[in-house]
Amino acid sequence: MRVRNSLKAAKRRDKNCRVVKRRGRVYVINKTNPRFKARQG
Repeated sequence: MRVRNSLKAAKRRDKNCRVVKRRGRVYVINKTNPRFKARQG
């Protein structure tokens, strides 16, 4: 999992990426390709 300043670029990398907010942190998750995981905050 990468920690990034901007998740917009991480979200654009794959069409299955979703932005999810959990416990005050913003995550990019991808069910089909889990190596695109990232978080912010």
